[in-house]
Amino acid sequence: MKWFKRKKQVPRPTALPVTLRARYDAAQTTRENIRHWAMADALSADAAASSEVRKKIRERARYEVANNSYAKGITLTLADYCVGTGPRLQVLTEDNAFNNAIEEAFLQWSHQIGLPAKLRTMRMAKSTDGEAFALLIGNPRLSGPVKLDVALVEADRVTTPWTGSPMAQTDVDGIRLDRHGNPVEYTILNHHPGDVGNTSGDFRHVSAESVVHWFRADRPGQHRGISEITPALPLFAQLRRYTLAVLGAAETAADFAAVLFTDAPANGEAAAVEPMDVVELEKRMATVLPDGWKLGQIKAEQPATAYAEFKRELLNEIARCLNIPLNIALCNSAGYNYASGRLDHQTFFRAIRVEQADMAAAVLDKILAAWVHEAMLTTEFSLLRSLKHLPHQWFFDGNEHVDPAKEANAQKIRLESNTTTLATEFARQGKDWESELHQRAKEKQLMTDLGLLGQETATSVLIEDEDEE
Repeated sequence: MKWFKRKKQVPRPTALPVTLRARYDAAQTTRENIRHWAMADALSADAAASSEVRKKIRERARYEVANNSYAKGITLTLADYCVGTGPRLQVLTEDNAFNNAIEEAFLQWSHQIGLPAKLRTMRMAKSTDGEAFALLIGNPRLSGPVKLDVALVEADRVTTPWTGSPMAQTDVDGIRLDRHGNPVEYTILNHHPGDVGNTSGDFRHVSAESVVHWFRADRPGQHRGISEITPALPLFAQLRRYTLAVLGAAETAADFAAVLFTDAPANGEAAAVEPMDVVELEKRMATVLPDGWKLGQIKAEQPATAYAEFKRELLNEIARCLNIPLNIALCNSAGYNYASGRLDHQTFFRAIRVEQADMAAAVLDKILAAWVHEAMLTTEFSLLRSLKHLPHQWFFDGNEHVDPAKEANAQKIRLESNTTTLATEFARQGKDWESELHQRAKEKQLMTDLGLLGQETATSVLIEDEDEE
């Protein structure tokens, strides 16, 4: 029988208590804040935005937008400011004739498929659903040489149905990723799961090159979007409940035309009257009240004086998560002066520019690449085959200035001091500087031919101080 020697145990040093020198109040759990932080978790971005969570938030956000006038107006305003009448393409090659031909062909194609309206729908879906999907498909019924079309897909259709086989660890709901985290394939249901009578559950796999996915990633590693009005959903519910409560109180006070009351004690000398008895009153009548009783009315105290202020504060909090100033959310600038309104709009316009840049990178560039790929196969645009990359930029609608005279004078000073360029100034208005200068040259030439520029005099814009005005 073989015996094994037991290893000699080395005594370990005793752990000494360590005093915590740095303390964060927000990291402490007390009886006062334990209920407030009860729902805090350590889930990953994709786990926190699971399919069940996103589905519930989508349903509630759609319900609120469909039934709340403020929610509907805010989403429409965001789409109108972000997309406007539609982005315009400017090609930046050295051949001006080629640039004009490409720009005109893309403009006609975008109007034929209704691209501006589809982009506005995508922006509204991004606000409500948290994300927008579009498929780049072929449409043989288009009249132009390019048969590319953009088909919008609702977020509910992009999901991973149960197939009996386990998903890979890199798969996110409806999206298959490679080992680098790039989308490779999307799983799209053939029919919306909410269609009446749809029980098939058929789906298809679509390559990521043919799918446009637009959403805002709030956390690293997030691959599906959450509704942008998620923080405001409880506030919308509070706004509706408060409005209904005020309305109900006002209606209750108005329902009582008159009441009978007495100052006599319970056993005092007053005529016997049945409590809560109802008496119909005729118009313009004279009557005699029972002995010891008086006629009065309930004082209507609704809406309270703080009702309008409460709604403004609540709407201001709702609009903050979308970077919208209060006067745009209300569509009412009463109480605003020129300086405060312009200051609030600077943050909003900056957010719109960021949103437009994101749209150009995630949506428009991908659509343009697919359009160029289809166009180079035609005889009309065969020159595109010689280009490895089409240099371009996008123009959106400019923002109108509140005081055009002041803006024109400031623009003149910037140009004279060489602190800006015509390209920049026209871009502020969402215009192509080359097209505008060519148009202006045509107008001046025609005016010269008609003799309208013979006695042209220089004019200057005089701007007075606001106090003097």
